Parts: sequence; C-alpha cells; structure tokens
Amino acid sequence: MFKRSEESKVTSWYFEIDRRLLGCVLLLVFIGMLFVVSAGSVSAERIGQPWHYFMLKMMPFYIIGLITLFAASMLNKKWVLRISALNVIVGMALLPLTIVHPYIIKGSKRFVHLLGFNVMPADIMKPGFIILTAWFLARMSEKFGDKMFTCRDAWRLEWLSWWTYLALFLPALLIIFRHPDVGTAMLYMAVLCAMLFIAGLPWKFFAGLVALIPLGITTAFFTMGHVHRRIMTLLTGDGDNYQVTQSIQSIQHGGLLGSGDDAFVKQSLPDAHTDFIFAAIAEDVGAIIACGLLCLLLYVLKRLVTDATAARDPFVFYATGGAAALFGTQVCINLMTTLHLFAPKGMTLPFISYGGSSFVAFCLLFGMILAVVREDKWK
Repeated sequence: MFKRSEESKVTSWYFEIDRRLLGCVLLLVFIGMLFVVSAGSVSAERIGQPWHYFMLKMMPFYIIGLITLFAASMLNKKWVLRISALNVIVGMALLPLTIVHPYIIKGSKRFVHLLGFNVMPADIMKPGFIILTAWFLARMSEKFGDKMFTCRDAWRLEWLSWWTYLALFLPALLIIFRHPDVGTAMLYMAVLCAMLFIAGLPWKFFAGLVALIPLGITTAFFTMGHVHRRIMTLLTGDGDNYQVTQSIQSIQHGGLLGSGDDAFVKQSLPDAHTDFIFAAIAEDVGAIIACGLLCLLLYVLKRLVTDATAARDPFVFYATGGAAALFGTQVCINLMTTLHLFAPKGMTLPFISYGGSSFVAFCLLFGMILAVVREDKWK
C-alpha cells in the first residue's frame, strides 16, 4: 500500500502508528454501527419514529468521533497536552450547568443541551483527566522520584504538588457525585486508583484510597433514594428489575447461534441500543459471536497494556495505563450490569453503545494514546 521509503507525514504516520490497536477500534465502531441500527430500530418503532431514527441522531457523533480519532493520532506530545487541557477546561465549565440548568433525560440530570446536542460533561472530560493525570505523575516522579507520595515537599502549596492536583479535580468529582451520578464518580476514582498504583503508590495508601470507593457507595446507599433502590434490587431481586430480567432473557433466547429475525425479547428491552446493547447482540447473533466480541474487547485492552509496558517515557506509560484502566473498567461494569452482577449505572459499552458524548470522548482518548505511543516508539 505504502512504501517505507516514501517521505510524507501520512506514510510516516501509517508505518509508525499501532495499526493493530487502530484496526480493532475501527472494527468495534463498525460493529457498534450495525447494532445501533439493529437494536435502535426496535426502540425507535416503540416511540413512533422511523427505524433509522437513532442511527441518524448518532451519525454526527460518528463523523466527529472518527475525524477526532485520526486527527488526534497525528499530534505530537505538546499538542496532546494542550488539547487535554482544553478538554478539561471545557468539561469543568459545563459541569456546573448540570446543577443549575440540566437537560433531563429519563430523570437523569447529567446532561446539558449544547449547540443542538445533548452532551454529558462527565464523559467529555475523561480523556483530559487521564492525560493530565499522567503528565502530573510523570512530572512528580521526575522531581521527587520514588518518594513523590511520601515526601513533604510534594505536599507543599506549590504549583506542582498534590494540593494543586486535588484543587483541580476534586471539585469536579464532587459535582459529578452531586448530580447524583455515583457510577461515573466511582469510575473516575477507580481509574485514579489504578494510575496511582502503577505509579508506585505504597500499599497502605493504595488500600486507603480504594476504601473510598465502597465508602462512597455506602454513603450513596443511605442518602440517595435511587441508589438504595438499585442496590436492593440487585441484592434481593425485588423491585423494578424489568430491564435486567429482559436482558438475561435476550441472551438466553439467542442461544449459541442467535435468533436473527426471530429476536423478539429485545423488542421489550427499553435500552437495547444503549446500556444493554450486548444483550441485543447476543440475542441477534448468538453466544459464539458475542464471545468473539468479548475477545476483541480483551484484545484492545491487551494492546493498551502492551503499549504501556513497552513505553520509554513515564508519561506514556501512565497515560496508556490510565486508558487501559478506563476502558477495562467501563467494559466490565457494562457487561456485569447486563448479566445482573452489578446495579445499572447507565454506562455505555465503549465504541459500541449508542451515546454521542461517550463515543467522541473515547475516540479522542484513543487518538491521543496512539499519538503519544507512536512518538515514544519512533522519535
């Protein structure tokens, strides 16, 4: 296709990029498009819309996301950091609007209406959160070495200190928790714990930080009615368990080879094209192909881990590790929800579920990861 000797930015990009990771991401996007049409057509007919209604609503995000993926993968490290800073600024500017002027969808106040689109600020700022956290950890490691968590100087009121990091991101996490969006807040905490762990956080501090996750869930259980209901439904099976029941029935009805045109259970699954799209896929094409999709998701995670362990720059190591933590955790939560092993959290299956903010955010994140991995390997 291209010869290595040809001198151009495009050919250099083609030979230097992690083509396996990029190819897998594009395959996931293609699979997502197919099943947003398949599962979304049922949901659209249920609300009196044409079969392609959700696909048309998602199409601008597919276009923006794919352009973002390829454009971001061509950036250098300096521009990756600049885009990440802008990403966080925009996300944090929009977050307060979810409190003072939210756009409510199915009772959720996590959205704002911006330029004709419904946008979820907590999703938008995930790429910037990971990249800037990785940059911060790399700079702290460079300055303080192995003692960056315990050295007193690392906790002084300076621009490069832990207090600066907390002052930047803690308000955002509190606003997300206040929505209330406990699931997304816990996702951010889980990713942060993973990044601090790979950065060498001592075990006693890591255990204390991880303990904040169940503490947050317990607090939400006793103070937030919807969290209490969902957890009790998960534990006891009582209450409004309709979506999860239909999800499991969809998977069972699909069998090994799928039910194809006879897939009727997903017709009564309210969120077949969003949170429960894996159940719709399993019913349509069967457990064998659904397991193949799981293998593809695991391979993407493996490529991220491989790129992280091969990184020479600590920043690239932390950034790629953070991306792996986010991708893996979100996939696990979505699949566990589908199988009734976790309370419903409204979390998408990356690159596959219907959801514009999540799709564009993951495209931006993976584009920037491809860029810094390429620069670290070849420059």
